[in-house]
Amino acid sequence: MDEVIRAEGLRKRFGDTTALDGVDIAARRGTVLGVLGPNGAGKTTAVRVLATLLKPDAGRAEVSGYDVLKEPARVRAKIGLTGQYASVDEELTGTENLVMIARLLDFSRPEAKARARQLLDRFRLTEAAGRAVKTYSGGMRRRLDLAASLINHPEVLFLDEPTTGLDPRARNEVWDTIRTVVADGATVLLTTQYLEEADALADRIAVFDHGRVIAEGTSDDLKTQIGGQTLVVRAAEPFRSAQLTSIVAELTGERPEVQEATGLVSVPVHDPRLLSALVRRLDDASIVAAELALRMPSLDEVFLTLTGHLAEEEPQSELVSEGSVA
Repeated sequence: MDEVIRAEGLRKRFGDTTALDGVDIAARRGTVLGVLGPNGAGKTTAVRVLATLLKPDAGRAEVSGYDVLKEPARVRAKIGLTGQYASVDEELTGTENLVMIARLLDFSRPEAKARARQLLDRFRLTEAAGRAVKTYSGGMRRRLDLAASLINHPEVLFLDEPTTGLDPRARNEVWDTIRTVVADGATVLLTTQYLEEADALADRIAVFDHGRVIAEGTSDDLKTQIGGQTLVVRAAEPFRSAQLTSIVAELTGERPEVQEATGLVSVPVHDPRLLSALVRRLDDASIVAAELALRMPSLDEVFLTLTGHLAEEEPQSELVSEGSVA
């Protein structure tokens, strides 16, 4: 496998706090590795180690074939990094920001201006290029920040919760941009708390909790780990919900979950033939189903099963937030 990112046994402590506890992760060229977990799980610390901004206490890591400890300058020449908050200067225009960063990366002035124009066009920011960044929307700032991280044509792009605080429309714009970057050949490591984001973008997902990788695989792999499919059914006539629930329980041998407000009945199943059996039982009982389906578990359900808490919740531990330790 052509692995562009590889980390083995990464450990990092901050005083009495263990931020990384033996982390192993890898990403192949031209793919998105989603690193999923709540605040304090170790995601940002891992990114900072891989981006040569932080030295691990133990373990090793390579990016684009270079050791992050022994060859940090070579690693930095191959990567781009976008943090949780836009790092561009709000007083400067979009063009001025990109030209300044390009000049810091040793582009000549003509080269810097040409690269800025190219990226502003690519990220649909040409019309706003001459405006101060403080007049940009949140989504525009994030796109400019992404553009800045791509100035040096990086092979690897680290995106640390790039859509935090964005509205759904702006988030979708950033998602489209990430897909474009990957289509152009870059490898992306994306940290996120948003399960739908990992589901939509990541080729593989590493689930972090308490500084450890507790599960890894494709989205479907992770969903399969927690046990097959979920049967969901809702009676067209609400007064039949109790009878429906009783039939589902009898067929599956499980206690269904019932949403009182909607009457939706759901239960995990391991045999898809139960769907046909349920249809026959409902027909015999003259119960009309307004909704009836078998579906894979959601990543929310996967995360809850694996960790005991939701991805957006703070884990119940002594870990301090990553913003203060990393």
